[in-house]
Parts: sequence; structure tokens; C-alpha cells
Amino acid sequence: MTFRHQTNYYRGKVRDVYTIDDHFLVMIASDRISAFDVILPRTIPFKGQVLNQMAARFLKETDDIVPNWLRSVPLPNVSIGIQCETFPVEMVIRGNLTGHAWRTYKSGLRTLCGVTLPEDMKENDFFPEPIITPSTKAHEGHDEDISREEIIRQGLVSREDYEQLEKYTKKLFERGKQIARERGLILADTKYEFGKSGTTIYLIDEVHTPDSSRYFYADDFDNRQKEGKPQLQLSKEFVREWLIAHDFMGKEGQAIPTMSDEFVQSVSERYIELYETICGEKFIPKLVSDDEIIKTVNEVIQKL
Repeated sequence: MTFRHQTNYYRGKVRDVYTIDDHFLVMIASDRISAFDVILPRTIPFKGQVLNQMAARFLKETDDIVPNWLRSVPLPNVSIGIQCETFPVEMVIRGNLTGHAWRTYKSGLRTLCGVTLPEDMKENDFFPEPIITPSTKAHEGHDEDISREEIIRQGLVSREDYEQLEKYTKKLFERGKQIARERGLILADTKYEFGKSGTTIYLIDEVHTPDSSRYFYADDFDNRQKEGKPQLQLSKEFVREWLIAHDFMGKEGQAIPTMSDEFVQSVSERYIELYETICGEKFIPKLVSDDEIIKTVNEVIQKL
């Protein structure tokens, strides 16, 4: 696709990003899915629409905490906003010992991104306080864990800006947990990305979606922890677990396992289930053609 006054194009792991007049960004959320920083060969029906609509909703529900990049959502899988200079780190915040943090902990390590982890924790336990474990943001290949001190020492983010990113991250996570709690869920962990335009820091990309976050069901959480059972969750983690069970973690030499039609459909249903649970409304799938995207985006950009 090409848009009027287009000045750049970037194909991300799950989004196609078009720059217009070096000022606006058009993000098209695809149905691609990535895990362990690898784009998997099968697409997931309606995943892009789920992510785009959820991100738009949560950006609106957090704009009193931090300004964000979004200016229009003209189609279910399309967002338009202002271009920012992206900070080269992702602000990962964890309320529970799960996912990558648990795999690190289980290996015997007690430090993650410069943060000391408490002893005697079980998988999915709550941390005494949420911890921030940043990662570098890789355009290709794997994101890497990094400490607060290293980010500042390497000049990836200035000390002043990084301290502000930490404050925004903690406030956004608290708001996300509150919203999740109202829907009977626990927001276990998530990540935020930020950019800067002029002197203003903006929240960018997706927020509180199943690609960037892990949710647990709250009603049976305590019982499952006491009994040592896996937590019921709504996130992309079950895709990672399926890949791990098939000997794939994105490492060199590992082959991506074949995803059956049934598995692909189950992933799609999980995404839709999370949308309906966290948003409290019925998901209405909609297919959008490239011609409709081009026509609509060109019209909207003219008015911005």
C-alpha cells in the first residue's frame, strides 16, 4: 500500500507503519503473531483488530496520566497519530513472577535487570511491589534485558527522561490493574513504549493488549496458588508455552513447529475472549480491504 504524501515505511513484527509528511504515522495492525521475537509463519484471524481496538480504548482511558500519540482510529485495524522519536527501551513492569521473570528465577538467578528478586517465591506469586525490568528495543532479533543504571550510563535515555518514564510506567500499571480488577482479572505484567516530540514525552504503540500484557483470572487465583496449579490466563503466554513444549524458544538452529488449523483457531478465540472480557462488550469482526484503508487514511490525514 502507498498513501498520499508518504515519506517512509517500516514493517514491524506485527504492525505495518507508514510515515506521512514526516509528521503522522499510520499503523496497520496485521494478523501476524510473534513469540520469542520471531514472527511465526501462520497468521491469527482478527488478531490485528483486537489489538488495535484494545490499544485505542486503553490509550483513551490513560490520557489523563500521560499524553499519547493517537489522533484517529478510522478503521478497526488502523490507527493514525503523531510521529515521535522513540526511546530505544521498553518499560516492562511486573506485578507477578511469571513468564520470562519466572524462567529466570527458576534457573536459579535472583537478579533481573539489576533488580534483586525475593527468595522463596513460587511461579505467579505477587511481588511485594511491582518491579520495572526494562529491555532494549530491537527492530530485528531479540530484545535484551538491561538495567536502569546501564540505560543511563550508555546514554540510551537521559536520567531526567528515564525517571519520568518510570513514574509514568508505575501510574499506568496501577490504572491497568484497576481496570482489570473491575473485570475480574489480574494484570500480571505489561510493557510500555514511549517517544518524544519536542520536549513532550508521549505514550506510543499498544497498551494493555494480550501481546504486551499477561492477565490472570482473579476469582480462583489464590486457590490455584495454594494448590500449585497453573493459573488460568488470557495472554499470548500460552502460545509461548506451546512453542516451548515443541522445543522452540527462538534460539539459533531451532525449527518453528507447525501450527495446525485447530491451534490457530484456538489462538484467535483466546484473543477475542480477552477483548470481550476486559472491554465488557461483544467483539464484532470486520474485514477491511486495502483499497478501503488507502481511501479512508488519505481522507482522514487531510483533516488532521
